[in-house]
Amino acid sequence: EALDYLFAEGRSFTIYLELASGISIEADGRATGARAVLRLRDVAGTKRDLASILERYRCLSSEVRANRALLNALPIPVWLKDETGRIKWANEAYASAVEATDITEIFDRQIELLESRQRSRLERTIDQGNIFTERLHIISGGERKAHDVYAVNAERMQVAAAIDIADLEIARGELNRQLEAFDRTLDRVATPVAIFGHDKKLAFYNRAYQQLWTLDPEWLDKAPSDAEILDRLKELSLLPAIADYRAWKAKLLSVYFSVNTFEDSWQLPDGRILQVVANQRSDGGVTYIYEDISEKLALESRYNKLIQVQSETLDSLKEGVAVFATDGRLKLFNKAFLAIWRIPRRKMQQGPHVEEVVELMRHLFDETTLWLRIQESITAITYERAPLAGQMLRRDDSVIDYSMTPLPDGGTLITFSDVTKSRAYERALVERNEALIAADQLKSQFIGHVSYELRTPLTNIIGFSELLGNSKFGLLSAKQQEYLVDIKASSQTLLSIIDDILDLATINAGDLDLNLTPVKIQPIIDDAVLGVKERAKRQRLTMEISLADEVDKFIADEARLRQLLFNLLSNAVGFSDVNGTVRLACWYENDNVIFSIEDDGVGIPYEKQTQVFERFEAFSRGSHHRGAGLGLSIAKSLVDLHGGQIMLKSKPEVGTVVTICLPRRTQTESTSTTTSIGSKSLA
Repeated sequence: EALDYLFAEGRSFTIYLELASGISIEADGRATGARAVLRLRDVAGTKRDLASILERYRCLSSEVRANRALLNALPIPVWLKDETGRIKWANEAYASAVEATDITEIFDRQIELLESRQRSRLERTIDQGNIFTERLHIISGGERKAHDVYAVNAERMQVAAAIDIADLEIARGELNRQLEAFDRTLDRVATPVAIFGHDKKLAFYNRAYQQLWTLDPEWLDKAPSDAEILDRLKELSLLPAIADYRAWKAKLLSVYFSVNTFEDSWQLPDGRILQVVANQRSDGGVTYIYEDISEKLALESRYNKLIQVQSETLDSLKEGVAVFATDGRLKLFNKAFLAIWRIPRRKMQQGPHVEEVVELMRHLFDETTLWLRIQESITAITYERAPLAGQMLRRDDSVIDYSMTPLPDGGTLITFSDVTKSRAYERALVERNEALIAADQLKSQFIGHVSYELRTPLTNIIGFSELLGNSKFGLLSAKQQEYLVDIKASSQTLLSIIDDILDLATINAGDLDLNLTPVKIQPIIDDAVLGVKERAKRQRLTMEISLADEVDKFIADEARLRQLLFNLLSNAVGFSDVNGTVRLACWYENDNVIFSIEDDGVGIPYEKQTQVFERFEAFSRGSHHRGAGLGLSIAKSLVDLHGGQIMLKSKPEVGTVVTICLPRRTQTESTSTTTSIGSKSLA
């Protein structure tokens, strides 16, 4: 640089230089006329010493300037004091901290950053030859903040710096709050947690951990080591039964020296199973997490058993079952499904889509429209999925019933049932039933026709017997008169049976219509009683008739009601013993008319009582009654036509009570309504 000035401006110079070898030389440059002259000579003695001092001064000055530039660039206040305690230098951060206009103001006013008490502590520490390090709260930039202050003596100069740690304090406080919240959270969770520091001592445990091992909280608060806790658990017989405990413990504690996660399952003596997970922390400590998986394993076991039972159950069904997920893929199927559609199992094990499944089924049933409906129903994303059911007639002439049911999880259950045999049985039963109905109708027609044809000659026989009994046509001997009476009685009995058969045939054919009109009850009862009066007289029976005062009239078929009561009274008389009693009572109960016919005859055995209303069921058991067994059957049919009920209560050797309950209608209406018999009817 000096040479440049010499050549350009003719400026002379004299400088001392130190060569790389350590030798000092004097360089002298002069302008002589139009020439520049440079003289180099070795210096010795005083000049050499002066050259060395100057060179050292230049180096020190350069270092001081560099250091001050660096300190000025720092964002922390730095200051220097002399041995008298006066501030000799400060950086720009110091000026900003004390709010000085410039560095000169600091020197002139000796503006201190620290308070007097803080400076006193600093001076005492420095005077003792120690480095001052303390966290102080000082006013910096108009705010009181925490600073870490460092000060040291250096060759009769005091150097100090203050590092603003306010942000660090805030971050540390926030971290502490988060750690406290984290600890509170861990203390409330149900999972046992224990945290050990880098020294292997217990640093934290939650309530669940203490409850898991039932250890004394006061002992745990003393921060025992990991090994001590394991030994205590072994003493209490709370750890798994281990053959080599030392090796097992060493393996567990090796987690402090490994970055890999430690996982193990412990079978405790009380039957519980713990899943233990240990992770190394960033500070060298270890976190242990314990999970009681006993119930989880039990649930898994029960779930697996349930799945196995479900699979076995499905495979035992005769119906083919298939379950499709919302994406249309097959999730579940049974053996019957494969058998019905003749599909190899290997083609279904990968969960094919419903379209693929349908293609495997088309060889037996190729109805495109129906398959499309089934596919749309399975893959529909709407919430209003309706069930679908129907029947398929396949190419092999088999009949398959199908049914689709939407499942709550969005899937679809579809079942297939081979009903080929049942449909054949059903057709056979229908055909047989139709044949039976036709035969029954033919039988009824035949019985009706025969009965009608028998009625005419029988009427003639009765008429001729009456003529023969008339004295106008001649007198008969006593024997002839006796035969004539028997002929007439037998003819009347046969005529009554024929009339009953005709009535039953008419009822079976549905041709019997009731002529419903208002009828008085008293005259009808009188007529019915009159019809059996002679028979009762011959057996010396007592007839007791009882009508409630309010009994008057109701809507019924007068002729059929008279026939009904006559049949029941005739039965009662026929089954009564000589000198017995037959009782007929009538009363109103709720909206019903109740008739009760009671006798004290031989009664009916319990095993026969369920058959007495069937046709052609006759039972005499020592009584004088003989008949075709149609009286009670016709009586029940007539009661049913009136919309009523009939019940029988009998006890052998005590008697029989027949109770009729008819609707008490005050005007003509439908007879389809049935009513119940009141409690008074069989009293």
